[in-house]
Amino acid sequence: MFDPGINAFSIATRIFPGGLFVRSADLNVPRNSQTPIAADVAFFSPEADGPLTASLDWRRSEDEEWTITVETSDATSLRLENGGSKLILNGEVRDDDGPGEYPGIYAQFVDLIDQRASLVDVAPLRLVADCLLVGRRIEVDPV
Repeated sequence: MFDPGINAFSIATRIFPGGLFVRSADLNVPRNSQTPIAADVAFFSPEADGPLTASLDWRRSEDEEWTITVETSDATSLRLENGGSKLILNGEVRDDDGPGEYPGIYAQFVDLIDQRASLVDVAPLRLVADCLLVGRRIEVDPV
């Protein structure tokens, strides 16, 4: 559940105008497992003027859903659907007429290799680790 969840955390840490910190997390863990299958996370930030939450759930019974919804204090809404292949900004579907994100990512990899450099963003990983550190384990029935 944190595998796709870290993608959402990556976006949140990139677009939020300040630091994000885990205030609390309820982790739903099947009795026959050590790994959460769902989490409700409350975040804190000095820059926030409202609640900051995330709900991640791997128990979906229909088709997979990889949706990220962002609502801002200035009434901007952004929704990524189908694993990010569909962008809806303020209710309007934005067409993707480019080659996608991968050519740019691979070009950046080439540049980093040529420069013998790395580019690592630990903020999303820190949020996952903090969820696991401060999270309250709630045992649920096996899936």
